Amino acid sequence: MSVAEQINYEGLTKDEEVQIFEAIDKWLERDVRPIVKKYDHADKYPHEIVEQMKELGLFGAIIDQKYGGLGMSAATYAKVVMRISEVWMAITGIFNSHLIMATLVQRFGTEEQKQYFLPRFASGELRGGLGLTEPNAGTDLQSIRTKAIKNGDHYIINGSKTWISNGIQGTCFALLTKTNPDISPAHKGMSFFIVEKAEGFTVSKKMEKLGYKSIDSAELVFENFKVPAKNLVCGEEGQGFYQAAGGLEIGRINVAARGVAIASAALKDSVRYSQERQTFGKPIYKHQAIQLKLGDMATKVEAARLLVMQAAEAYDREERCDMEAGMAKYFASEIAVECALEAMRIHGGYGYSKEFDIERYFRDAPLMCIGEGTNEIQRMIIAKQLIARNPI
Repeated sequence: MSVAEQINYEGLTKDEEVQIFEAIDKWLERDVRPIVKKYDHADKYPHEIVEQMKELGLFGAIIDQKYGGLGMSAATYAKVVMRISEVWMAITGIFNSHLIMATLVQRFGTEEQKQYFLPRFASGELRGGLGLTEPNAGTDLQSIRTKAIKNGDHYIINGSKTWISNGIQGTCFALLTKTNPDISPAHKGMSFFIVEKAEGFTVSKKMEKLGYKSIDSAELVFENFKVPAKNLVCGEEGQGFYQAAGGLEIGRINVAARGVAIASAALKDSVRYSQERQTFGKPIYKHQAIQLKLGDMATKVEAARLLVMQAAEAYDREERCDMEAGMAKYFASEIAVECALEAMRIHGGYGYSKEFDIERYFRDAPLMCIGEGTNEIQRMIIAKQLIARNPI
């Protein structure tokens, strides 16, 4: 029986949600956990795992069922991300960026775009991600330089993108461009295109990273790259900045869920190790210093988990949730870093060893503070929304 045949996704009642989690847990223990260290240390792309994720339907997790997806709520999706990330955070990035691209099409695309792209996204036939960041433009999206100039029934794109997840193995990307680089304010001249790899689209290099191994992050270059005008998301220029803001909410919920998972994994490993390791004639969990660490970690993990679920539920209610997603992403990612470091201290020398998973948590966690908008930006978003929602 394939992994896909073990699950009935339709309806997503509580019982069916439990079935999803049980099937994913079996897959993680059988196929994923045994290879994590080998693949992570070698920075090897997990082709077999990707094929299994296709069978599980994860590339269509939040795509509407009428387009071949699973139609998961953001809340269920966040729980799935947390489960997988506790075992191996990196592989959730393979479908996170992909699903942000799919969300852009699902929320803002024309019906023709939805009919053409979403079924292929859901099946994993087309996999890819989000093309926002450039060498001179990260959080400040209005500073991008990639241009798309209309030429008949096509646009000609020139420019480059960097730190693009799935850039090497992916085949399709949501590309943010300037269609009117002279307009002021700059965000009114920005537009998204859904682009498939073809002549004029090259991968210039793989970005080497401290952590987040086995998923490709790459620099993409566009030289007189032709894109059909029908691939302009929503069919109207100038909507890209607004669309990016909408798409990033689900991305930030994903990153927050990953942060919770890293922190939770670090806590669970520490609870187990503190009962195994003895010093001064007793297990180290009996030492007050270790108890204080475990108590702080456990409380913060649960607080982060609640923030993630609050943001996901607001998203499911179709409410504006940039503040909630920002809070979840900010807090959960900082807790991931904190718990990974505390776990390393609890494990002592073993925490620094490649024989244990702690060093991977320690390398992976900082990315959560940077990806999908830095935590400094999240704090600014939170503050601005706080004032906007509480005017005097």
